[in-house]
Amino acid sequence: MQTGLKRELNLLDLTMLGLGAIIGSGWLFASQKAGNMAGPAAILSWLIGGIAVIFIALVYAELGSMLPEAGGLVRYPQYSHGTFVGYIMGFACIIAYSTVISIEAEAVVQYMSSYIPVLFNGKVMTFSRWLVSLVLIVLFFLLNYYSVRLFAKVNTVITLLKFITPVLTVIVLLTQFHGANLVSRGFAPFGLPGVLSAVSSGGIVFAFLGFRQAVDMAGEAKNPQRNVPLAIILAILLGVVLYAVLQTTFIGAIPAAKMAAGWGQINFRSPFADLALLLGFNWLATILFADAILSPAGTGNIYTASTSRVVLAQANNGFWWRIFKNVDGVSGVPRPALWLTLILAVIWTAPFPAWNKLVGVVSGAVVFTYMIGPVSALSLRRVAPDLHRPLPVKGLPVIALLAFIVGTLLIYWNGWSTDWVVVVVDLLGLLLYAGFVIARADLRTDLAKNIKAGIWLVVYMFFLLAVSYAGSKQFGGHNLIKYPEDMLVVIIGAIVFFYWGNASAMRTEEIENAVADQVKAQEYLNKELTHSA
Repeated sequence: MQTGLKRELNLLDLTMLGLGAIIGSGWLFASQKAGNMAGPAAILSWLIGGIAVIFIALVYAELGSMLPEAGGLVRYPQYSHGTFVGYIMGFACIIAYSTVISIEAEAVVQYMSSYIPVLFNGKVMTFSRWLVSLVLIVLFFLLNYYSVRLFAKVNTVITLLKFITPVLTVIVLLTQFHGANLVSRGFAPFGLPGVLSAVSSGGIVFAFLGFRQAVDMAGEAKNPQRNVPLAIILAILLGVVLYAVLQTTFIGAIPAAKMAAGWGQINFRSPFADLALLLGFNWLATILFADAILSPAGTGNIYTASTSRVVLAQANNGFWWRIFKNVDGVSGVPRPALWLTLILAVIWTAPFPAWNKLVGVVSGAVVFTYMIGPVSALSLRRVAPDLHRPLPVKGLPVIALLAFIVGTLLIYWNGWSTDWVVVVVDLLGLLLYAGFVIARADLRTDLAKNIKAGIWLVVYMFFLLAVSYAGSKQFGGHNLIKYPEDMLVVIIGAIVFFYWGNASAMRTEEIENAVADQVKAQEYLNKELTHSA
């Protein structure tokens, strides 16, 4: 169990964390990106993406209520499969989360470039753009440094403001809605592959991925058994409704002249703001440009907090530097982990391209980290039936399997050019794992047993590489496996690895300790109730 963290976050704080992470750069850019890839059928892409994430979220609702810890994603595989799987997922999560901070800073600067052109040359980072991104990242760091309460209250206010702007945008742009746009060149001009690709690499999944912030911050939640799962579900449902309506509004408000070259050629630098200017709503454009700084900046601030908690969790797992286990006694903030978060976020700003180029890689990286949740949740039902489950999800065996299949498909839909980067970077993290094993004798205890429990995950990563390379051209592969047979191969592979992963789980020392802690807590509660009676 973690010590030093302060339980300061209520249900509103936790919900605003999730919703604040969801309403980031995604709402500013993803409607255009998804429209480019799917046409009007991008509306379906948002619904498919929302349903997919809900399956994953239900799994984390059970885990988050059962084991409410900071950086839960990194701790759950440690509980169910031991140190090897815990390390792989922890490393992947640190990389994925820290890149989100950078991409949100990038989004702020890209919108600012509409009125400060020197910040953006249309392709890569300019020095002035990098400098502004750096200032933003340092600001996120400072907002997180002093106390979790300050961070949470600032975020709640920012998220409420962030929610108002897209709602206002919908209300205004609906006055210019053209129903004919929904069937211009067909409702789904790029077919089902376009709809599915938009889910994964069009910014849709990237937008929804913020739902798990409540899980990452569960170690600082009040009444986490109740508030964490509620916050997860509330944030997703609000996000799905908002984004589906925003996509519909964007498609309907585009003037016919802008669609002359087809949906794939629509190219606003700052989509909603430029559209507002084109339609004569200059006052709305001014608000949108202001929100374009607020929305992604708020999400970057949230991911700064989450990344530091994931670093803390990785240190608590044992396979990381011990200094990152330290939590400041006064502020309740894991400050060494926060410093590492700052360094990583700055590194990821260096040579990367614009938002729409980077979002696919980041989405793939984050979705990969979600894969372990369904496996861990069902595995713990088997190896730790004595754990107290405040929110047992009905039909978990089916829901967990569907979540794993959907997650695997989301990674595949990203395409080979994205997937090889994600998987190779995560595999390279094993070099650092080997370094820890060589340097510290204590980490070699039960090493073979822990590695055996994680072989399935390494093979799964190579499977993702192989199927992405050989898959159909519709999803960026080399067309060795044609569409739609490639989808069947991915689904069958996901089923195999899901059950292999569950069979590999074991009763770990961490689970024994967690069960013992729950028993002690219940005994203490019973004594208090007896005494008060």
